Amino acid sequence: MKSLVANLVSDALASLPELSAAAKSLSTISTVERTRDAAHGDFATNIAMRLAKPTKKNPREIANNIIDVLPDSDIIEKVEIAGPGFINFYLSPAAFHAEVVAILEQGEEYGRQPTRDGPKILLEFVSANPTGPLHVGHGRHAAYGATIGNLLEAMGYPVSREYYVNDGGRQMDILGASVWIRLLQNQGIDVAFPQGGYRGDYIRDIAENIDTDGIAPVSADDVNDGLPNDAPAGDREEYIEAIIEKAKSLLGNEGFDRIRQQALESILVDIEDDLTEFGVSFDSRYSEQSLEKSGRIDAAIDVLKERDILYEKDGALWFPATQFGDEKDRVVVRKNGAKTYFASDIAYHFDKRERGFDHLLDILGADHHGYVTRVRAGLKAMGYEGDDLEVELMQFVTLYRGGQKMQMSTRSGEFDTLRQLRAEVGNDAARFFYVSRSNDQHLDFDLDVAKSQSNDNPVYYIQYAHARIASVFRQLREKELRYDGTNGQKNLDALTESQEKSLLTSLSRYPEVIELAANNRAPQHLVHYLRDLANDFHSWYNAHVFIVDDARIRDARLTLCAATRIVIANGLAILGVSAPESM
Repeated sequence: MKSLVANLVSDALASLPELSAAAKSLSTISTVERTRDAAHGDFATNIAMRLAKPTKKNPREIANNIIDVLPDSDIIEKVEIAGPGFINFYLSPAAFHAEVVAILEQGEEYGRQPTRDGPKILLEFVSANPTGPLHVGHGRHAAYGATIGNLLEAMGYPVSREYYVNDGGRQMDILGASVWIRLLQNQGIDVAFPQGGYRGDYIRDIAENIDTDGIAPVSADDVNDGLPNDAPAGDREEYIEAIIEKAKSLLGNEGFDRIRQQALESILVDIEDDLTEFGVSFDSRYSEQSLEKSGRIDAAIDVLKERDILYEKDGALWFPATQFGDEKDRVVVRKNGAKTYFASDIAYHFDKRERGFDHLLDILGADHHGYVTRVRAGLKAMGYEGDDLEVELMQFVTLYRGGQKMQMSTRSGEFDTLRQLRAEVGNDAARFFYVSRSNDQHLDFDLDVAKSQSNDNPVYYIQYAHARIASVFRQLREKELRYDGTNGQKNLDALTESQEKSLLTSLSRYPEVIELAANNRAPQHLVHYLRDLANDFHSWYNAHVFIVDDARIRDARLTLCAATRIVIANGLAILGVSAPESM
């Protein structure tokens, strides 16, 4: 509806050359918005006031000129000028009735835009370090990323979803060493577990299933000889490093790598199963190890060398990030020849663009704030636009159970996993609550509310509206009455009650909400909309009887029910939440 009104304004401006020329000079001419108060109409525009300065005319005079040339339209009941020059549009009932018909005709496609050729979007999200099960913080990344992908697809964009596997570097060595020590303990070898290792029970489970064929046997003396005397009670980082070096020396790089890779694959399988059960899927999985093995990091560095970007200092190879807006220059290759994480990051994003993606949308943790500038700098240095990269940062999740804040730590194993959360509150509540708040705000997740079957639980409240509608149609069949949809559409003018008008207005907002949520990467707008829509339906349901003797009113109300059911189901589907037929 908003676009229809905006088109009328644009057509009017086009017939007024002076105003049309001035409008084109404005940063945007899309100034039509929903009114906050129905007394001021359904839509309003401030275009007359915005044109006052460039045309040096009175805004109310401009508003009158626009109204005089507005094309005739059966969706407009009246137009008024308000205040200093607002133009208020009052829509006709026929406009809302036509929207109901559109909902019924389009069904699952309602609110979705036609498929676009581009830009091609690569959406990277979750990308949790494969060092343990997904915890509740990762769950927020998963729910948010999956919903953003659904919103962008609803807007017609081609979207590919990718999980970046951080399977290189020190964390993988710590994982391998942790599993190795548990493996030795399972074999009855007296060795202390390092405080700096990964301590969760999942490490014991992985160790029990390690294929030790070809891995050299060791004794307690072999392991303990030469380790720091204060063992695990001392410097935790120093001790875990000593354990890693001991494992590599006793097992050889190949033997240690076998343990590390088995642990990695076990965790990746668990993560993939967890996400699949959560309704989150990916089109591709991209390994950090593959960047090095395939030569992609070297290829990216070669591009920078060819463009005469890099410089040498103190035996290392440096990237002049400060020339591209970063706070300091970055090392890409250390003095010992090892490539840095920064080199991997820019090589990965360079590869994304080389694979043909136009827009790179990364969903990362809040601790990646400085990451954005430096990776954009790398893209610009390699010939791409820095704005090709968009990063949405996710703030933390705090779980509350019985009013008590819960503690989470991956290394210690003292955390609630996503799987445990899903088992407790269900996928629907988890998906819904995770996106109920802006990603740049901390999320307090109240388990008691999420589990409750009451109006205090918003996801229950919305699903109950959908189930109530299904129940209405079941009652119709039980009374051996028939719903005539054609008759209902023909008699939508019978919907004159205040609750019916509110519901008609709410339904018409759905496409605008999808566009707003997608463009702002803000699924909470859809969450709030669905809650308001459910409230409008419940208010109507509680105030009026739907299955009445008058077939004209009955079919009209059932038609409005059917349209409401479609919009609720469509919105919940984008959030990854089910729309039950009964509760």
